[in-house]
Amino acid sequence: MRPTVLDPLFASVASLSGVGPKLAQLLASLLGREDVEDARVVDLLFLAPFRLIDRRNQPGIALAQQGATVTITGRVDRHQPPPRGKSNLPYRVFIHDETGELALTFFRVKGNWLEKALPIDEEVIVSGKVDWFNGRASMVHPDLMVRASEAENLPLVEPVYPLTAGLSSKVLRKAVEHAVERVPELPEWADPALATRQGFPSIRQSFLDLHHPRDEKDIDPQAPARRRLAYDEFLAGQVSLALVRQKLRKVPGTPVRATGEVSEKILAALPFSPTASQSQAIADILNDMGSDTRMLRLLQGDVGAGKTLVALLAMAAVVESGGQAVLMAPTEILARQHHATISKFAASAGLRVEVLTGRTKGKERDAITERIASGEAQIVIGTHALFQDTVNYRNLMLAVVDEQHRFGVHQRLRLTAKGISPHMLVMTATPIPRTLVLAAFGDMDVSKLTEKPAGRKPIQTVTVPSERTGEIVDRLRSAVAEGKKAYWICPLVEESDVSDLMSAEERFAVLEKAIGAPIGLVHGRMSGPEKDAAMLAFKSGETRLLVATTVVEVGVDVPDATIMVIEHAERFGLAQLHQLRGRVGRGDEASSCILLYKGPLGETGKARLSILRDSEDGFLIAEEDLKLRGEGELLGTRQSGTPGFRIASLEAHADLLEIARKDAGYLLERDPDLTSERGEAVRTLLYLHRRDEAIRFLRAG
Repeated sequence: MRPTVLDPLFASVASLSGVGPKLAQLLASLLGREDVEDARVVDLLFLAPFRLIDRRNQPGIALAQQGATVTITGRVDRHQPPPRGKSNLPYRVFIHDETGELALTFFRVKGNWLEKALPIDEEVIVSGKVDWFNGRASMVHPDLMVRASEAENLPLVEPVYPLTAGLSSKVLRKAVEHAVERVPELPEWADPALATRQGFPSIRQSFLDLHHPRDEKDIDPQAPARRRLAYDEFLAGQVSLALVRQKLRKVPGTPVRATGEVSEKILAALPFSPTASQSQAIADILNDMGSDTRMLRLLQGDVGAGKTLVALLAMAAVVESGGQAVLMAPTEILARQHHATISKFAASAGLRVEVLTGRTKGKERDAITERIASGEAQIVIGTHALFQDTVNYRNLMLAVVDEQHRFGVHQRLRLTAKGISPHMLVMTATPIPRTLVLAAFGDMDVSKLTEKPAGRKPIQTVTVPSERTGEIVDRLRSAVAEGKKAYWICPLVEESDVSDLMSAEERFAVLEKAIGAPIGLVHGRMSGPEKDAAMLAFKSGETRLLVATTVVEVGVDVPDATIMVIEHAERFGLAQLHQLRGRVGRGDEASSCILLYKGPLGETGKARLSILRDSEDGFLIAEEDLKLRGEGELLGTRQSGTPGFRIASLEAHADLLEIARKDAGYLLERDPDLTSERGEAVRTLLYLHRRDEAIRFLRAG
């Protein structure tokens, strides 16, 4: 049971004063919780401010430095809304002080709230970043706007939090404030000597300091409070992983005795021979599975490096030994695609392959689960539906988890919880730097596939500023007319109030007019069947251009797609851009990837896009990405491909990850059931970080 000391933190956000149902819904979506019920006070505590408004900096409009965040007191002169029907143009409000004029700029303004917030001739105070262009100052979407008459009680220094459409910073700050008031004194789980050496404040003090920064130093990832909370986060993760390992190691594996008769038939039917690193990975896997310790291996390979073949040969070995194997994919589309690929090769060896997803219903489902229970189904491919209580296996010896960015320890636990102890092979197409492997998987054995399969053509990558989007559309029109297939990737689904990014739906509307041929649209808000239908139409050639958000980075195989346009490429992580680029160049035609970016790019932005232009080596790109990716990117956009750390950053806190890993190992060696005083405190830590699964492991022994 969760310790009672944490009860105030696990109350619903709706229990905070001033939070009604509508605000609770907004907070839940900001905190990444799909269900309002699941948004708790503790989630607000881990919402770290990423910037500081320092109202002590009040230079006057004319003296404001380019790019500086300043506070200006001025009088409102006039409003300049965009012309009717041109909602993509900004709405401007002009204010002046005795030194000059400032344009407050807003995109996609709905309703008349600006007229109410900034009435003409009213004296107002605004804070935000100033940009100078052609000798004129402007401030886009100020962080703060108040009438001067209401400004007496404004704090001079104020933290800035990430926001979601419809939620104001003032309302969010109040909710966070109430959450911080609830933090109790917690038992100390850090090793005392370590805490002293690192200068860690107490847990309660760390939350207080995190949310009450006094100057820029307190926002820095190396601030003592942030380091303390990052360490806690790493320690919770490492203890959970170590407990999983401990549990997995306790249950002996069943040795797999491969005879080679099935795999030889598969290899004979292949139109190519495996690469050297594929052969090496298969040898490592067979070696692991041959012993009575359970295999727990991570197979890393770039998009198209042939992970599926390695998985299939591992599964064939298990069938030779009289067992069953499952392959679990994160989405329906991917599961069906694996099924199509694997069935082709498996047929040559007479293997029985089934597919089971959440959409398999009724009689069909019953028939499949029966074949799984009888052992007639030798290889089963599906989504997490594979591990529901109604599915029973006759002799499951190997589980392959295609994680594809979802580093869920959960699936691995759920399997073991079924009382089954298969060997585990986790596949990922995200080349993961070593620190990330540690953070996400603990000390798993790793195989890397480093070559590209034979016949893959290099992909020509170019960077193009967004002003030249028109040219790209023209080139696309003629390419589609010649029968080529292309993807156009956008960062957002629909227009939001604050962003001037092009959304997938708008881009679709624009391209539909311009291309003059049927085009498709896929985004995360569509239902499974709608996505599948759009993907199928693209695959079959009914549509030749697919406008999509990043949902397509997750392994959709359209070998004849040769053009990839990525809009606002500066907004994506490198590893993600590399993943998306890997969707083309899968057939025998030369392919190209066009990175459209909105200038001006900073130094880091330029460096990132040029790494991508010059290299197709996913491992190199991933290492560089980790070096270059700023704190804000890792924590702000929650880069896919990183375990969901809320305070910790692998780049800023790598030294703490290493310490946490050793500490977790040392702790569990001496106190495997966490019953000592420090062990009990660590249990509280696990609950605080919602690592309840790991605690269930302790109880289950």
